[in-house]
Amino acid sequence: MKYQRRYLVKAAPALPAAAGDIQPIRPPVFIPSGWGWLWVLLLLLVLGALAWWWWKRRRKKTLEAPVAQIPPEIRAREKLRRALTLMDQPKPFVTFVSDAARVYLEERFDLRAPERATEEFLSELQASYKLSGPHKTLLADFLRQCDMVKFARYEPGRSELQALYDAALRLVDETCPLPQAEPRAENAQNPEPPVIA
Repeated sequence: MKYQRRYLVKAAPALPAAAGDIQPIRPPVFIPSGWGWLWVLLLLLVLGALAWWWWKRRRKKTLEAPVAQIPPEIRAREKLRRALTLMDQPKPFVTFVSDAARVYLEERFDLRAPERATEEFLSELQASYKLSGPHKTLLADFLRQCDMVKFARYEPGRSELQALYDAALRLVDETCPLPQAEPRAENAQNPEPPVIA
């Protein structure tokens, strides 16, 4: 529906009969419709809603408490601890332990371990400098033994499952960053007694 203008043409005032002159026609007069106010009101409502949404979003960000980042080695150790409950079920246990190690490697070293097949991941790992030679060997043996259980239907004994768990835990323990030492005081050996005033 197009916006239509309405014009009102006013008739010229009646002239006295004696004058007889013809007056020029006056231009049309614009009569506004009520739709203009409706559009202004709608625009104000939309702007008010956007301002309210922006204010709520900004307020929510300021109210949110910062989430403490849990280091990958702590998360991996916790997953490995939970895996111990599955020790009586070899395939789920090995899958859980393998996934915990792979996720740890991805988070700690930015290696795409969970998304790749074992051989593909190990060939990429050989070109990487992020793990040392003994750790690469430990990881390769660990992942191949896990694949035997997961894909070749190998049924390991409890001692073999414990060895896989220990290998995953050793990998996490040996590759996690060292805790930063606290700064030493200059006179740590001979501290002066506090002065009481």
